[in-house]
Amino acid sequence: MSQTPATPTNPLVTGSEIARIAGVTRAAVSNWRRRYDDFPAPVGGGVNSPLFDLAEVQTWLDRQRKGQDVTDEVQLWQVLRGAYGDDILGGLADVAEALAGPGGGTPSALPEQGAVLAHRLAEERSPVEVVNGLAERFTESVRRAGSDQVTAPRVVRAVRHDVGDVAADAVLFDPACGIGSLLLGITAAPGTRRYGQEVDARSARFARRRAELAAEAGTEIRQGDSLRADQWPDLKADLVVCDPPVSDTDWGRENLLLDPRWELGTPSRAEGELAWLQHAYAHTAPGGRVVMVMPASVAYRKAGRRIRAELVRRGILTQVTALPPGTAAAHSLPVHLWQLRRPAAPDDAAGTVRMVDLTANDPDDPLEPRPEQITEVAQIDLLDDLVDLTPGRHVEESHRDYVAEYDALHRELAEQLHRLGELLPTLAAGEGPGALDGASVAVADLIRAGLVRYADPEPVSVSDQLDTDFLQGFMHSAVNSRRSTSISGTFRFDGKGARIPQMDITAQRRYGTVFQALREFEERSRRVAELSRQITVLARDGLGNGALRPAD
Repeated sequence: MSQTPATPTNPLVTGSEIARIAGVTRAAVSNWRRRYDDFPAPVGGGVNSPLFDLAEVQTWLDRQRKGQDVTDEVQLWQVLRGAYGDDILGGLADVAEALAGPGGGTPSALPEQGAVLAHRLAEERSPVEVVNGLAERFTESVRRAGSDQVTAPRVVRAVRHDVGDVAADAVLFDPACGIGSLLLGITAAPGTRRYGQEVDARSARFARRRAELAAEAGTEIRQGDSLRADQWPDLKADLVVCDPPVSDTDWGRENLLLDPRWELGTPSRAEGELAWLQHAYAHTAPGGRVVMVMPASVAYRKAGRRIRAELVRRGILTQVTALPPGTAAAHSLPVHLWQLRRPAAPDDAAGTVRMVDLTANDPDDPLEPRPEQITEVAQIDLLDDLVDLTPGRHVEESHRDYVAEYDALHRELAEQLHRLGELLPTLAAGEGPGALDGASVAVADLIRAGLVRYADPEPVSVSDQLDTDFLQGFMHSAVNSRRSTSISGTFRFDGKGARIPQMDITAQRRYGTVFQALREFEERSRRVAELSRQITVLARDGLGNGALRPAD
């Protein structure tokens, strides 16, 4: 694929952006590429994310009468992509600065065309709406590239739902605020003070500009690594929200082993998310809350068990919500929201943890859970060898009908045991040598003669002079199994090398009936063993949690 660099006069667009221009879905654009030989060829990008020349695309859309006028917002985005390249965040910050008012001025790096388009859009809408629209486009472009470096709008919506009302005099803090989507996305009364920190200088600059345009006068965002160089060491917040880096093993553990923030235990290198959680908790005032976005695996990974146990034992963890697949990004990986609360007094700790399982929902469904999606779990029930905080496990168990399930298993077990007694054939003492000690024939000879063919996985008879159950039964007899064992003791069953006794069809069918009964007996015996295991586990769990009791 040839690579044509994007410039302000030669912008490149993705398939999703073509869909926006044409007013159709992304799937429709993919369909056009397959159906129309004259659809413009990609001029950049990769196989999974090709880029197209905007002018060529617009010409094709006009020729096919599928296009609409390119909006100013699309043109602005393409100008920024052409001018700033990988530093698109710098371009967004420059636009925000240009729209900030007379005192802001126009940054020298912002092309004149970009400034004109930005101001024209701001006249139609508002500066805040223009910048937030660009931030949304940036979020979508990052997600298409397979990264989660920004907080998805659905996650912001879920955190905002769980946070609820925020008091006017509250202090709000986000120690990994990125471009400010979560920090600025929490609805709060006027007067709320917002503080943030972000390691990436470009993201921090854009977040500050967004706050200025939104007239959030009480907002201050500093740049730096929150774990290694906390810029707010004395800050105690009423609400801490955070969507921390995921799977980051280089979070500074070696230099922070004795850090006082690890109230619940020093996290391992693999548990960077629990380091961020404790950092957030360290900045929480008494009675204050934390809402953390966490990967689902943090709820059960072995390395974090001790810290999870301390969260529960001290009554700090109040709720875990499993969000619907697709909430966090374009992929289907699940994500949880953990809610913590710092007790205001020794007797103020939580005694239960509320588990909410929304994984069966669509990511755009209402976030208020149905009754069957919620359960309150006592601390003692969480403090086992696993300390598994996965909501689905506890919600399912709490709404389980132990009585009905126990009765159903009991009935099936009784039926299987009764049938076992009926299946076991009556056998008499043999009167002579083994059946295979007399005249016999190799299965390979039967195959060559066209009397047997191999099905999956057993051979079957294709002749009315050979019974299939008789054939298969003798193939798996001990004599044939011994023949398939090498001198070294290695077992390798070769059905074609097995031998079958020569009998008339009537005798074959008598043997075949017995072999069939034994096979069904064996299968039902395995089912009885599995049922026995299931009913034993169910009964023990039910007796332990109070769902079952001994009968009177």
